Amino acid sequence: MPASSHRAADQTARRRPSGRRRPAPAVAGAIAAALLLLGLTGGSTPAAAAAACTAGTSSDFNGDGVRDTAIADPDATVSGHERAGLVHIVLGGGKGVVEISQDTANVADAAETGDRFGFSLAVYDANKDGCSDLAVGIPYEDVGTVKDAGYVQVIYGSATAVGSEFNSRGFVQGENQPLGGGPEAEDWLGYAVAAGTSPTGFPFLVIGVPGEDGAAGADIGLFGYVYGTDYQAASVGQDTTGVWEEAEPYDRFGASIAATDRHFVVGAPGESLGTAAFAGGVVAFRPSINSNGVPDPLFGMGQARTVGSNPDLAAQTDDRYGAALAMAPYRPTGAATVTDSLLAVGVPGEDLGTTVDAGAVHVYHVKADGSVALLNWIDQNVEGVEGDAEAGDFFGQRLTAANTATNVVSTAATVRLAVGVPGEEAGEDAPEAGGVQILPMIGAPGASDAWIGPGDGIPSGPSARTYAGIGLGSSPALLYVGVPYGPAGGRAVHGFPWNVASGGAPTQTWKPGEGGIPAGAGAFGAAVR
Repeated sequence: MPASSHRAADQTARRRPSGRRRPAPAVAGAIAAALLLLGLTGGSTPAAAAAACTAGTSSDFNGDGVRDTAIADPDATVSGHERAGLVHIVLGGGKGVVEISQDTANVADAAETGDRFGFSLAVYDANKDGCSDLAVGIPYEDVGTVKDAGYVQVIYGSATAVGSEFNSRGFVQGENQPLGGGPEAEDWLGYAVAAGTSPTGFPFLVIGVPGEDGAAGADIGLFGYVYGTDYQAASVGQDTTGVWEEAEPYDRFGASIAATDRHFVVGAPGESLGTAAFAGGVVAFRPSINSNGVPDPLFGMGQARTVGSNPDLAAQTDDRYGAALAMAPYRPTGAATVTDSLLAVGVPGEDLGTTVDAGAVHVYHVKADGSVALLNWIDQNVEGVEGDAEAGDFFGQRLTAANTATNVVSTAATVRLAVGVPGEEAGEDAPEAGGVQILPMIGAPGASDAWIGPGDGIPSGPSARTYAGIGLGSSPALLYVGVPYGPAGGRAVHGFPWNVASGGAPTQTWKPGEGGIPAGAGAFGAAVR
């Protein structure tokens, strides 16, 4: 995998002292100054939109009723600062492209080398004005002198000036900040983000902090939960009342997050189960605040939950169950509307027999009552699924999912899952070219699956270390496949219909230097929403 990916769940364990540390006075002063620079010392959110937005369309940042597309390039050079990062918002209906970075007016702080603005993205209507807003994770942001503490900015949509009419709203750990605590080196706040609107109508944002230290040791991790238009917040770890398992060193709870409007799930890919280190685990929550002042925990699980006659179903060292997550709203038979969720959990380090790191995916039904049932185990050896499981495929390293028709009872044709397989080889001359497997979330996985890869649906031909499948996103209409690595001429984001046949062509493509998108790309399409 590319070194630039900085995946916290894969990093060698760091020996950092355990326990929350209070900053020394000089450091505290630097942090206070940094919070001022980041725009976190006073209110900066819009009270009301200057012009009306048309609510009801997802990812509609200018509120015109047409879907827009946010494409991150966290490795982009901005104002001479390498890997500062930026996000391109491609407005639907041919209305142009808006480029947002930390050098954009009303976006706090400034572009700095190595920040990687756009490393993670989430879309929701944070202030309920009808325009979509963009939460941008910046896990390598330094806060004062605290390196890679991390930061999240909410960039507000607007009918008149996307991303610049209102000051952005920032979230960081710190005294007198909604998330509380304090920034520490390599906390990586914002490594993962997900968002939604609860059934009772309040917006919520979930922020992963997988590098958080605590009394249990280094990198135990936590997540911040920000809810309501007044941005109330809570911090939740595995030592929080009712949360499954317990906080342990290198769990990295918060390294992955997925959400629907009814449930959200947080991954801990470093979770140890018995003697299996880095076996991985996930914890599910309901977006409603319980009597303890935190989102309501539902259940937690690792692969040990599904042990059966197949030994691969048991938790094993370095499986990294939960390294990737995806969810889709689900309307079961007999329900008048969407009531449940479907959850896919990636296990990219899964060994299939003697085939090391082939990878696998579990699919679950999360029911309205908070219970969970396993629906499918999927790998490339499953009957009918295209391809063959090979060592180092890392099937399940990235996931995305969609319900293409929420107004009807869900079927295999309407609830779809895309699995990134970035280690897939395309011949001896193209190791790790990568690819994407598209599958039904319910029913037999091989009954309606498809495969796309470089030169096999993705227009650019197979090349070594392209890692296709490392950048995935989705809408009800399209699967977005980012190609952020490999030859510069092939870097792009391609939109495929969810029912595309194997090797089928994209119906839409966004590429640096075309369609109003500026030329030049560091990791264009590493995240897409």
